[in-house]
Amino acid sequence: MTLHYEDTLERLDRILKALRPEHGPQEEGEGDSLEGFPVLIVGLGNPGPEYARNRHNVGFRVVEVFAQAHQMTFRRIVHQALIAEGRLAGQRVILAKPQTFMNLSGRSVRPLVSYYRVPLNRLLVVYDDMDLPLGAIRLRPRGSPGGHNGMKSIVQALGTMEFPRLRIGIGRPPGHMNPADYVLQDFRPDEEEILEGVLHRATQAIRTFIEEGLEAAMNRFNAQPAMRPVGKTGE
Repeated sequence: MTLHYEDTLERLDRILKALRPEHGPQEEGEGDSLEGFPVLIVGLGNPGPEYARNRHNVGFRVVEVFAQAHQMTFRRIVHQALIAEGRLAGQRVILAKPQTFMNLSGRSVRPLVSYYRVPLNRLLVVYDDMDLPLGAIRLRPRGSPGGHNGMKSIVQALGTMEFPRLRIGIGRPPGHMNPADYVLQDFRPDEEEILEGVLHRATQAIRTFIEEGLEAAMNRFNAQPAMRPVGKTGE
């Protein structure tokens, strides 16, 4: 009976593999599109209306603005994440907002990467960063999670730091304020004025990442200075 059961499992596995499209690793010289693989854009945040305008939820807000700009709707939940899907430049694009709460984001991102068969260079994680001033965005191909617990969870779950990310600056907390309290505060009205332009620029950076690749997006958007409200001057 054991042999029969194992044979059945092997046959079932062969059938499932035959039904799934096989995409081998891209060979050098085949181009940059990785045709057939989806792009997964993950915005980080905490679920629930009480967190919606928090600094920590700017990743959610970026993917929401991107979805609205490209007629994509968050319709269903897959692996503990709200999902929106669409096509851009002939490519399948998946937007995800993990509903695990920030510190457990990896529990959603890891199975999403497997479920959608996403190469890690086609994954882009969008999140808040206190080490960047409000108004600045930075794309990077890899890096440590720093003090960001959501990114720590994703790095631990994936077992690597080798995946692209888009950091959205929120600035440092004033005085001796606890950083945990700072990120769970809403943006002030004057900060929202800056954020409106940042969200627009971040969506442009994501579109460039999808259409032209990470290097093009980095060259175009990392060099731009941090945004400030109209009429305000910098240092």
